[in-house]
Amino acid sequence: MKAIVLEAPGKFSLRTVETPKCPDGGILLEVKYCGLCGSDLRTLRSGHRNVVLPAVLGHEVSGFVAQVGKNYAGRFKVGDALAVAPNVYCGECEFCIGGKHEYCVNMRELAQHWPGGFAQFITIPEEALRCGTIAAVPENMNMAHAAIAEPPSSCLNAQEKLGISLADTVLILGAGPIGCIHIALAKARGATVLVADINLERLALCESFMPDYAFDMTSGDFVEQVYKVTEENGPAVIITANPSPDSQVMAIELAKKGGRVAFFGGLPHGQSEPQLDTNLIHYKGLCVIGTTGFAPRHHLLSLKLIHSGKLPAGKLITHIMPIEDFKVGYEYATQGKALKVVFSI
Repeated sequence: MKAIVLEAPGKFSLRTVETPKCPDGGILLEVKYCGLCGSDLRTLRSGHRNVVLPAVLGHEVSGFVAQVGKNYAGRFKVGDALAVAPNVYCGECEFCIGGKHEYCVNMRELAQHWPGGFAQFITIPEEALRCGTIAAVPENMNMAHAAIAEPPSSCLNAQEKLGISLADTVLILGAGPIGCIHIALAKARGATVLVADINLERLALCESFMPDYAFDMTSGDFVEQVYKVTEENGPAVIITANPSPDSQVMAIELAKKGGRVAFFGGLPHGQSEPQLDTNLIHYKGLCVIGTTGFAPRHHLLSLKLIHSGKLPAGKLITHIMPIEDFKVGYEYATQGKALKVVFSI
């Protein structure tokens, strides 16, 4: 089969590799589409502690069941359309038992602990089917849209924890694909939405998600503009949808008294200790949270929102390319010329 193989950090190519065998208790999925994620970009550039090279990445997958294992006892059958997100929970730790799967202490992932979906076929192990995020695609749903149900799942988890409502003014720092998802979800919750970025191309791309205000963070009066549209109070909610330590510092400084701040974007190694003024957190009475991952319920809700059109996946996907053009799509995503690139296999 065809697959994109990462041989070493920064070195990847389309190769012909052996088609995987269907696991006894799992299924073999014929991949239709696979989205390119920010974490894929980081792993392609720098590797990952859980990825043994050479490796096939890709964890935003949709496809059709090609084969079921001889000991498979699940509900899916050959021909079924599935949306695959990577999380494989243990189902046994206190967090899984308590329904907080995003905190699973033994979580593994497809495209890390098992081969991923930048290939014509991917195996779905029994563990993922038993306690993972594998879902049936709703009838008549666009399969390219189904493939990208995973990133909104994490955003849904964050906004659920933030309790965003129509009373809130929400500032999203970062206008990339994750920022655009946060725009759409916050607007669906009725909030007034502000977005800011240092990349003017990204700001232009996010316009179709119709934020109420969009700001160029490099302009000298950015802070004054934010205070002006928030009646000098600052935003009630701020989400840092980028990997910049400066944005975390800024979020604490800009947040309204009694406001909520979510550090959504993780920071690079060596830059994860920004100089935060914790007195601002103390005296402004801020609630500062970190969010990452999601539970199965978030993935199911993401699929429903995409299928209903409340989450406009067609706007999020700016490029659909054949897997043969993987390097072109990689460059578009790396250079900020695309929101979401999805590859057809």
